[in-house]
Amino acid sequence: MGVLDGKAVVVTGAGRGLGRASALHAAAHGAAVVVNDVDGEPADEVVSLIEDSGGRAVTSVGSVADPDQAHAAVERCLAAFGRIDGLVNNAGVRYQAPVWEDTPDRMRALIEVNVLGALYCGSAAARAMRDRGTGSIVNMASLATVGQPTAATYSASKGAVSSTTVAWAWELGEHGVRVNGLFPLAHTRMALTDTKSAAPADETPERIAPIVTYLLSDLSSAVTGQLIRFTANKIHIVRQLSAKDPVLRNDGWDVEDIAEVFDDQLLAVLDRPTRATVDPPPRDEG
Repeated sequence: MGVLDGKAVVVTGAGRGLGRASALHAAAHGAAVVVNDVDGEPADEVVSLIEDSGGRAVTSVGSVADPDQAHAAVERCLAAFGRIDGLVNNAGVRYQAPVWEDTPDRMRALIEVNVLGALYCGSAAARAMRDRGTGSIVNMASLATVGQPTAATYSASKGAVSSTTVAWAWELGEHGVRVNGLFPLAHTRMALTDTKSAAPADETPERIAPIVTYLLSDLSSAVTGQLIRFTANKIHIVRQLSAKDPVLRNDGWDVEDIAEVFDDQLLAVLDRPTRATVDPPPRDEG
């Protein structure tokens, strides 16, 4: 018996990297899988591997940046397997560029895949899961959420995915749907675009896949709204934004009051973006 027996899941960007590893691992643990990718050839290969191992899988070829294609991936799952129990929002793109060299076209293309693609797929999946009163969404976020030099657009996109994760978890919890975000570290084609600091070769996507299966399974029924950092040898929860002490009060702030509390108290507790704090940059697939 597998922990995903009887479940049907959609994995986006599943032709390569973390998506591929997640799809194969989920199938090995009993799930029927929709393998979504913008490229049909690697998607077909993953489906063949699953079927050759006795599993069930179908392809859904198309970019999640197109809302019709995102919706089609979910509909493919419903049509092929009669249900959708899980969604892995893995599809993503990444590039490195100093902020002064970034271009509107590259920014837009990245945001359309990383942010809008996740929103489109999540919306379609949530609609079906809400009707059934159960389901799990796993969003591939990134430690770049905290900010990564020469990857501002990517950082912005993953910050959006992280906040979306928490928002969805609050909204969908009463409908039996769980939502979690994963901050992985894996040696993949996407990670290699980070020319400053690529993930070690032993941090393979296959070592990350088990936590995806866990989050899709009923074993994680008590886990929702969490941002989870996971590497080959480490796991921890990432704290969400919260107030930082001291919290200072004044019935009528003026400029001089504000300057005084910064000089006397707040400057001492600032997290400053110095080279010492941002090097080496976070290294993630998601």
